[in-house]
Amino acid sequence: MIDNRTAPYAALVLRVALGAMFLAHSLYLKVFIFTVAGTVGFFESLGLPGLLAYLTILAEIGGGIALILGFQTRLVALALLPVLLGATWVHAGNGWLFTAEGGGWEYPLFLTVAAVVQALLGSGAYAVKGPTLFGQRAPA
Repeated sequence: MIDNRTAPYAALVLRVALGAMFLAHSLYLKVFIFTVAGTVGFFESLGLPGLLAYLTILAEIGGGIALILGFQTRLVALALLPVLLGATWVHAGNGWLFTAEGGGWEYPLFLTVAAVVQALLGSGAYAVKGPTLFGQRAPA
């Protein structure tokens, strides 16, 4: 049974944690540690277009900020699923545990599930809901 008194705060905690994770993986890891050029090179080494690295970084930064703020949370969580599924695909050949060389796939898969849960839960407490859709307030 859902506790309606605490559920909005649970959604808030998940939302902020996911947002912080996206910012950590984009700004800290892809921009400052690996560098943008290094990230582009990695994507290209996988046979992916370099442009996809830029789009991924932008999606992670924008999505992370939007999640932390609670702006269009459901839409943002769903929009980030391709990024998370792509990360799962990249790490699939490395084994289950993320501590494996090259990182395993359990962490990106868990984050994928967490994003789905966030989309189902909505924004929760202390969220900037965002603009209305078609003249009606979007559901939290």
